[in-house]
Amino acid sequence: MGSHEEYEQACERIRKTNTQLLTDFEECLKASGLAKKTIKNHESNIDFYINEFLLYYEATEAKDGIDSVDQFLGDWFIRKAMWSSVSSVKSYGTSLKKFYTFMNERNLVSNESVSELKQLIKEEMPEWLSSMEDYGDY
Repeated sequence: MGSHEEYEQACERIRKTNTQLLTDFEECLKASGLAKKTIKNHESNIDFYINEFLLYYEATEAKDGIDSVDQFLGDWFIRKAMWSSVSSVKSYGTSLKKFYTFMNERNLVSNESVSELKQLIKEEMPEWLSSMEDYGDY
């Protein structure tokens, strides 16, 4: 059990690492030929995921956040993000797949973890969208 100060220090260290990850992720997306607007959307989605959600309850590194996608898209994002919508849930699903594929290419997460993530997103997306529709006035 750490103090709030230790938590803040851990978050600060993780944010510095995340800044570099986001820069590298953006370069990877540019190299793949995506449009600037699409790149900005993916980068913004991942920035929110790794710098807000993964640091919300405890200081979780991006590489360890691959196991939290269900909690994020199935509940937290729907309740906490004012801009959450059916289309944004889908958008985040796509961004997270791209980000963790990028993380795998850098040997920061395993092939198996990325395969499981993609399967999870495919299988759970209808449920997440249903939750979004139930929660909002959509």
